[in-house]
Amino acid sequence: MKLPIIRQFYQNQTPENLEATLEVLESFSEFRNISEEELNVAGELITNICGALEVHANVRNGMSEKDALNSFAQKVMGSIDK
Repeated sequence: MKLPIIRQFYQNQTPENLEATLEVLESFSEFRNISEEELNVAGELITNICGALEVHANVRNGMSEKDALNSFAQKVMGSIDK
């Protein structure tokens, strides 16, 4: 998870574009002949796209961009600590 990438995805892409890209990456990651490195890259992109989608949703619900980004980061860090 990289907040600068999530911020850029949020600022430059619509939720619809992000959803379409997410579907492609999820499909790609299910292909059995991809390498571990390719799977790690796809996983990192999926995490960043999901973060941007969550930021879009939180901003739409009245949260500031900064708070929405920080909220997603805290959520991810909280799940890692468990």
